[in-house]
Amino acid sequence: MAAATDASLTLDSSAKLLAGVGPRRLKLFGRLLGLEGDITVGDLLALYPRDYQDRRHFSRIRDLKAGAVSTFYGQMTGMAHDRRTATGKTVTQAPVSDGTGIVQLCWFNQPYIKRQLHPGDRFIVTGKVEYFSGVVSVTQPDLEKMDDSPALSGGRIVPIYPLTEGLQQPFVRTALRQALDHTAALVPETLPGWLRETRKLLGAKDAVENIHFPSGPDALEAAQRRLKFEELFLLQTLLAVRKAQDETRPGIKLTIDEPIATEIRRMVPFEPTTAQKRVVREIFRDLVRPTPMNRLLQGDVGSGKTIVAAIALVAVVRNRGQVAIMAPTEILAEQHAATFSALLEPLGISVRLLTGSVPTREKETIIAGLAAGELPVVVGTHALIQETVRFERLALVVIDEQHRFGVEQRMMIQQKGSSGEDPHVLVMTATPIPRTLSLTAYGHLDISIIDESPPGRAPIKTSWVSHARRGDVYHFVYEQVRLGRQAYVVCPLVEESEKVACAAAVSWHEYLQRELFPNHRVGLVHGKIRSDEKERVMDEFRRGELHVLTATSVIEVGVDIPNASVMVIEDANRFGLAQLHQLRGRVGRGAHESRCFLVTEERYNPAGASRESLPFGDAPPTEDDADAAQRRMRILVESSDGFRIAEEDFRLRGIGVYFGTRQHGRSRLRIADLHHDMILVQEAREAAFDLVRRDPNLERQEHALIRERLTDLHIEYEIREDYTAVA
Repeated sequence: MAAATDASLTLDSSAKLLAGVGPRRLKLFGRLLGLEGDITVGDLLALYPRDYQDRRHFSRIRDLKAGAVSTFYGQMTGMAHDRRTATGKTVTQAPVSDGTGIVQLCWFNQPYIKRQLHPGDRFIVTGKVEYFSGVVSVTQPDLEKMDDSPALSGGRIVPIYPLTEGLQQPFVRTALRQALDHTAALVPETLPGWLRETRKLLGAKDAVENIHFPSGPDALEAAQRRLKFEELFLLQTLLAVRKAQDETRPGIKLTIDEPIATEIRRMVPFEPTTAQKRVVREIFRDLVRPTPMNRLLQGDVGSGKTIVAAIALVAVVRNRGQVAIMAPTEILAEQHAATFSALLEPLGISVRLLTGSVPTREKETIIAGLAAGELPVVVGTHALIQETVRFERLALVVIDEQHRFGVEQRMMIQQKGSSGEDPHVLVMTATPIPRTLSLTAYGHLDISIIDESPPGRAPIKTSWVSHARRGDVYHFVYEQVRLGRQAYVVCPLVEESEKVACAAAVSWHEYLQRELFPNHRVGLVHGKIRSDEKERVMDEFRRGELHVLTATSVIEVGVDIPNASVMVIEDANRFGLAQLHQLRGRVGRGAHESRCFLVTEERYNPAGASRESLPFGDAPPTEDDADAAQRRMRILVESSDGFRIAEEDFRLRGIGVYFGTRQHGRSRLRIADLHHDMILVQEAREAAFDLVRRDPNLERQEHALIRERLTDLHIEYEIREDYTAVA
């Protein structure tokens, strides 16, 4: 919803415009809106209701039923008074009647309410009806005093607003009604007429009126659809503009001929899956164009993204281009360097590793080789974006697990291409992205999905057990180690904490080595140890010299040990669903049957689970379980489909896990819901891309307000003047 454009209608002068909205309440409204500084009346209209109640029908007091939420008229028949309860609380009571009966209105610890209540006052009352010692009562009622103004709390569909301490529903409704009265004629129409007509959308004025005070259910639905569409449409227009701009930039056009194809076939040690072949074709179509590729490659754990990237690398290097592969952690960078070296060096393509741990002299040699064009492929971490790192002809940037990088870091590596030519960009993620998010967070990218696993990969059997069953779990681990397999034990903390009672990697490592595996070697790796020590431990585990590796989530991605067949996740309730799925994916990479154990406290396990009632390795949760941790465990036990898990994770944790909490603040979508409004997301995307095809630079007068809104937009993105969306 566009804010009112009349600068005089600011809440700085609210004493004249909105009765009762002074500086203190202004700050409270700002807190609800997530805004600071000057707030306009138009901004206030963006405080959308969080819910609605249908109060079009009034009850008579004599017909009220205990337990029901009812709305009725009442007139105070006596003085409001206080009384003390047996527990020392103060209860303020006020009797009201409609001539058919009497109800006691009650407020706990709010003695000041008496000043607002006088005998003879008439109210519209809404609340839950209760009986105490035969007296009909309503506690903490929603109360609106009846006067000559239209009723806002009864006789209609009533908005229920989000609140903060110091604001009550009746006051917020009154403030919003006043704001509407002041701005109704000033609400600008952002969407052009042709778009409103083709999409059958309400006008802005009617939409704003009916989102706050709907004239009926159909009007409310139409208002919600219009305002949700507008939010999503503006977001998608940003992405469409960015994509259009990307397609006008010059890139490095490659040639992929039969000799290159033959070399690629010789490099790949197995028959690629149908999905891998499809994705390679999509990437090749991009590489032979004169504009830079901007493609997101999604694939579940173990789906074969690395071999697809390696194929692209060969095509680039054989066209005299250089490749930079950027990973978020040194462990992942080292893993990639080893994997790509094994694939590419038999073809004579050198792969070098550049991280903070590389000795200075070696680092200088690598940097000089890149600048001279002598090194074709470099794998690294944030070290790649150092100012001293230059490329002679950077033609492809591969960014793995890109959500772990900041915006500027991703842009800096892309800007290291040759002057006048942008490198192709392939973004990879092993965290499947829900469809609505792929159309929003990555809507400016072309998307490729590897949706099948290579043949021969056995599913990982996942079991959910309580702390009481740890003995069984570690007995199984011991037997696997005795057979020559290896195991991971993952803990949520590095060291024990007085504030958080859960497993810590350091102390757990000591316990495992001393008590459970005294005749085997147990390693330890976490984010606080030195990089060279971390590399040493991982190399020992990779060579089979360590039998059990105790770790934190630092091994979540990029660790590939085919002989590791058991994953134990201690206090699994402390991890997110997608993170648990990634951790589970560290096993099941070899020929051996693999197991994953999710270990949680008893209260996170299904009610009644015990040694007798819960066979080892089987934890069927109850359907009515309301605990989020239990729901996460249930999904992991039931499914190994990363895309289904991603959708469930999105549903459970909401948009913040993907947007903002990690990089750019909480979601600023005020009314649209990316999980529930999938169809509307698609409609808005189609309309936005259609608009940009019609008017790429939004130069037409009818699109002027859209251009203005994009400049100021704060939905999911931070916008630069050139409309570059920083995701």
